[in-house]
This record gives sequence, C-alpha cells and structure tokens, in this order.
Amino acid sequence: MNRQRSSVRSRGSSSTTTSDPREKVKDCCRKFIAFMCTQVGVGGLIVVYALVGAASFMSIETQEPNPLIEYVSVLRRNCAAELWDVTEQNNLFNSSIWHYEADVVLKRYQDDLADAIRRGYDGRTPEETWIFPAALMFCLAVFTMIGYGNMVPRTAWGKGATVIYATFGIPLYILYFMNMGKVLASTFKWLYTWLHECSHGHDDDLALEDGNGVPQRKRIIVPTTACLWVITIYIATGTIMFAEWEKWSYLDSAYFCVTSLCKIGIGDLVPGANILDSQSGKPTKLVINFVYMLLGMGLVAMCYILMREEVRIKMQEIKEDTRLCLEDMSSKFAKCFGTGKDAQYYD
Repeated sequence: MNRQRSSVRSRGSSSTTTSDPREKVKDCCRKFIAFMCTQVGVGGLIVVYALVGAASFMSIETQEPNPLIEYVSVLRRNCAAELWDVTEQNNLFNSSIWHYEADVVLKRYQDDLADAIRRGYDGRTPEETWIFPAALMFCLAVFTMIGYGNMVPRTAWGKGATVIYATFGIPLYILYFMNMGKVLASTFKWLYTWLHECSHGHDDDLALEDGNGVPQRKRIIVPTTACLWVITIYIATGTIMFAEWEKWSYLDSAYFCVTSLCKIGIGDLVPGANILDSQSGKPTKLVINFVYMLLGMGLVAMCYILMREEVRIKMQEIKEDTRLCLEDMSSKFAKCFGTGKDAQYYD
C-alpha cells in the first residue's frame, strides 16, 4: 500500500511539474536559446536585428525635418531676390556695375551653399534619405564596422540609438561571422572532397596504416589556391554587377568590392547613393548589396578557416620534418664521434 501511495504521489508530482505553465515557459525559453545559438539561428538573428534596426532608424530620423533643407531654400530665395534688385537698379544704366554686383551675390550664395554641403546637405529630405533599403545598409555598415559614412544620424535620438545598436550588434556580428565561416567551410570542404574523389577515384585516396595493413582514407585538405579562386570569382561577380548598375568603371567596382569585404569602408563609392536613385524608387540594388556583403563576409571567414587549417597542417609537417632531420643529424654525429673514439682506443 505504501509503495502504491508513493507511486501515485510520484505520478501526481510529475504530472503537476509537466502541466506547470512556468516549466513549459522555461522549457520553451531553453529551446529558443539553444536554437538561436545554432548556425541557422545566428544567421536569422542577424537578419532580424538588421530589419528591426532599419525600421527603428527610419522612424527616428524622419521625425524631425532637416534644417539644412530650409536653410538652402532660404539662401536660394534671398539670392534670387538680390539678383532681381541688382537687375532693377543697374541693368539699364551700367552693365559693368550690374555684372560686378551680380558676381558678388552669386559668390556669396556659392560660399554659403558650399558651407551647407560641408555640413551634410545633399538635396534630399529625411524621407528621401532614410528609405528602408538605405536604412538597412546603414545598419549593415554599423554592426559590421564598415562605416561607409554616406549616411549619418542627425538627431540626438538617432546618435544615441546608433551607440546602443553598435554595442549589441558588433558581438552578434562576430558570432555570425564565425558560425557562417564554419558552415561554409564545412560545406566547401565536403564539395571539394567529393570532386576530388570523383576525379581521382576512391582507390587513390586509401593508404595503408603503419604496420597493420588496414586501409585508411587520406585526409584531404582544401588548398589555399581554391580559397583564393572562390573569393576572386565572388569579387569578379560583384565587380560586373555594380559596374552595370551604377555605371562605374570595372576598376571602381572592384575597388568598392574589395574595400567593403575587407571592412575598410572608405565610403567614396556606395551603391544607390545618388539623388536620382532615391527619387526614382530603385532600392532593389541596396537590398542585393546587403545580401552580397553578408554572404561575402561569410566567404571571407570560410577562406580564413580553411587557410588556417592548411597552415596548421603545413607547420606540423615542417615540425615533424625538422625533428626527423635533427634526429638523423644527431645519429650521424654520434656515429662519427663514436668511430673516432674506438679508433683511438685500438691504436
């Protein structure tokens, strides 16, 4: 009877724990955190983080108008009014004075306009500047540490949000960088191994184990040249793509791809940065550039992992060859010195 009561109690306690909503929430949280730590979870998290950041910066930066837009429009109206006054006063009587005073007015307008451009005026309103694909590229430039500099937050809330966004986004990007590199490295290594076996045959990849005669498959290492070919083809693809879209030269396109993938981010060339693209509604190239950069940085991490593996194996081989060479040299020296002592002893 006691055993039956204890079993009933244990069943009741287990049923209460399984039916406890707190335990279910904790279990769901554990599963969610475990999934987010996987390669797929980290990749999805970085995309969601970029989308949320783009929507947030769009909402923040479009709340306040750009004061430079109104400043330049006032400059333009004042310049037109001053030119009209100069024309009314001097055009009919003295053309030389009119030319002189008109040049003074235009020179002052030119200086004021150049000062506004130095402060960030580009002729676009915040709604035209902070479209969703452009905000997405801004988020990419922040957490990948590229920092193109063609788009900057102008409001105080935007600058504070950028600091917080970079603080959490940079560690997340580093985690994505390493995980994506591992996934692409394992995938490319499997593909290279399969192609190597198809081209050389399975029998050539079998070697005998030391002294046992048991066949063992050779370890196939992806060479550095294969990694360089992959990254070269990827850069060439981006070069052709951006040259056709942006009407850049092939040198400028290759320059942009290399500086972006190396995270230099000079910012003198950025896709979709001109006014006509923002006004004509062609944001697709910015989205494709976002995908191109994320995938390209994963390929850079893949090449780093595969080349590091090859360098490690080469260093181990050099270390083993050096050890064998030193042992051979020491044995030869021992034989030489040993024969000399024996000869002196027999004399």
